[in-house]
Amino acid sequence: MKEKNIVIIGGGFAGVNLALHLGSRRGLQVTLVDKNNYNFFPPLLYQVATGLLDISSISIPFRTLFKDDKNLHFRLGELEEVLPQKNRVKLTTGEVHYDYLVIATGTKPNYFGMENIEKNSLPMKTVNDAVKLRNYLLKEAEKYTYISDEAEKRKMRNIVVSGAGPSGVEVAGMIAEMRNRILQNVYPELDGQNMNLYLVDAAPSVLPPMSEKTQKYSKKTLEKMGVIVKLNKMVSDFKDDTVIFKDGETIETKTLIWTAGVTALKFKGIPEDSYEKGDRLSVDEFNKVKDTNNIYAIGDACIQKTDPDFPKGHPQLGSVAKQQGKALAKYFEAITKDKKPEPFDYFDKGTMAVIGRSKAVADLTMPKTTITGWFAWMAWTFIHLFLLVSYRNQFRTMVNWATAYFSKGQSQGILIGEHAYENLAPEKPLDMQNITQVEEKGKS
Repeated sequence: MKEKNIVIIGGGFAGVNLALHLGSRRGLQVTLVDKNNYNFFPPLLYQVATGLLDISSISIPFRTLFKDDKNLHFRLGELEEVLPQKNRVKLTTGEVHYDYLVIATGTKPNYFGMENIEKNSLPMKTVNDAVKLRNYLLKEAEKYTYISDEAEKRKMRNIVVSGAGPSGVEVAGMIAEMRNRILQNVYPELDGQNMNLYLVDAAPSVLPPMSEKTQKYSKKTLEKMGVIVKLNKMVSDFKDDTVIFKDGETIETKTLIWTAGVTALKFKGIPEDSYEKGDRLSVDEFNKVKDTNNIYAIGDACIQKTDPDFPKGHPQLGSVAKQQGKALAKYFEAITKDKKPEPFDYFDKGTMAVIGRSKAVADLTMPKTTITGWFAWMAWTFIHLFLLVSYRNQFRTMVNWATAYFSKGQSQGILIGEHAYENLAPEKPLDMQNITQVEEKGKS
């Protein structure tokens, strides 16, 4: 039997699980294409950004993942165009033939057409975003230690996180812990300084998809940690170091972290009618894209309305992406053996979010209940630890978490990059006498 070529575009939750479940399958050759040469774990990006984890704890090269399966291959590149008539895809690194094409490209930040926010805010979608945010926060802390312009320092003391979904809550909670537990020990110059952390959202509650009990607990916990939660507040612009809300209110700040929305990617060659709201590809119960013959989509890139429990489509969660990847692997195995495939059936285990050290929330489906606090945090910790794709990642993450928990500190505070000192030059000579006094205060 002639081997079938399956090309997967995107190596996130959906794509990498599809590939790994097709490993060593006879009659199938699988090529995964990604713009990065590594898989990473998005739910822990914010811990890289805030220094709790290093990059290697949540990342692993695709070629390392695929080394034991001779039918799995990796191709570095980005998708430029689909050529359905030729059964080929045009990549930035050349063309590749396929018998079946799978789009698993996930999402990108949605700035809702606001150019200033896209240009000036800090997103949290990729490893590069996380490293950039970590460098930015450290640079701002270093800069704050020597500048004398009080107007600039007032702006630097304000940090705004836009978007109160799981990502926004987790980022705000982690930065609050950095401020409350660690920052003044590492930067004695900041002792007594009032750093304001805002979490804002246009919705009337934090964690909108979750239960009311979860929402109330999360808001109360964040506020106890010193986070200023502002709801029913839609960000409309960010310019001149000012976040502007639709109702006219403003916050002066140098830092806007954007977690307020996502949208899928569109590609040339895919029929326009195949896309729905948020540029998600409409798929049937087998994840085949509407108006195509051999093109499929899984994960956040698609919307499937055939599940009676989710008539408006499944939530854009890692659990959905993983299950769709596994289900599509079974589908390909079935059709290559002339067996009847089974439609995708999502098993909803619940939703979780971590707020801070020993603080988390979880809405479970079996049993149907909500847990909060330390028990939810422990559940979140173990589940996310075992969701990492390799034993190496699990071990490194466990060590980092244990170190941070018992020492009540962060593991990373290093500026990364050749020009880490860039934009840190003072406008006038430093007051060395003042610096010496601050250093002595820190020692004492």
